[in-house]
Amino acid sequence: MSVKNLAPPLRDVPPPRRARLPRRARPGRTALILLSPTFVVLGLVIGYPVLAACRLAFQVSTDSIDPETGFRVVETSYGLDNFAAVFRGDAFLRPWWNTTSFALVSVAAEVLIGIAMALVMHRTLRGRALVRAAVLVPWAVPTAISGLLWKWVFNSQGIANELLGADILWNQDGFHAWLSVVVADTWKTAPFIGLLVLAGLQVIPGELYEAAKVDGASPWRAFRSITLPLVRPALVVAVLFRLLDVLRMFDLPYVLVGPRKHSVETLSMAAFEEMSNLRFGTAAAYATVLFLYVAAIAFGFVKLFGADLIGRGQGGEK
Repeated sequence: MSVKNLAPPLRDVPPPRRARLPRRARPGRTALILLSPTFVVLGLVIGYPVLAACRLAFQVSTDSIDPETGFRVVETSYGLDNFAAVFRGDAFLRPWWNTTSFALVSVAAEVLIGIAMALVMHRTLRGRALVRAAVLVPWAVPTAISGLLWKWVFNSQGIANELLGADILWNQDGFHAWLSVVVADTWKTAPFIGLLVLAGLQVIPGELYEAAKVDGASPWRAFRSITLPLVRPALVVAVLFRLLDVLRMFDLPYVLVGPRKHSVETLSMAAFEEMSNLRFGTAAAYATVLFLYVAAIAFGFVKLFGADLIGRGQGGEK
């Protein structure tokens, strides 16, 4: 009898069973149980208001007088009338342009100044701790207090006009009001960029700069080839956070320049103005449009620049 005939047929061999982890070795279920209270709180604090605002944005209320009783009757229906009012003429284009221009110009200036601050704070010099503390002071000041401070600076008899030798009414409507908001926002939040970039600089090994110096690389070449690529993850996250913050900006222009100023009116201010006039459906439509706009910007930014928001690293799973 051959050895081949003694071997059992393949169909009689049971398939290997998939190893099952014991109940205690499943970290996903444990993590879900531990995070469930957080998810419930986020759903109540964030999820429900967002859904309620979206529902209110489609709700249209019409007032009429009952001819028989003479009482005021409010009829509620659902439609796109609130969004039509939002996108009508300059009512949306002006706040949208102001919001976008603030985001582009302010964030660009903050990135340049923040990187410069980080490089200065990263240098080994006497009194470095004092320099770091002084740089971070503007970021620690509340936004309302910062707005009042810069309102005094941009007063008609303030420091800005004294330095420029001009008589400019900064709190009046116009380009100068827009510029004052950009300056104040850059002064306040550039240290935030600098703080995150400094955290990225401190993890770069010094041996890389020494090797570049031995190879004859100039300081600019070392900055462009070593510093920027290695600090890019922290810088991208900082820019994303600042974009999201500026796109919903309300308090600084409201305190510094004031309400109902067309040159500084943002989408958040337009929503607040509609709510103040008891047009809650239109205000909710503004808030919904702003929410979708911010979400689209964040999604596009993450897809374009690959911001590592959950700490998976360069080779992480996407």
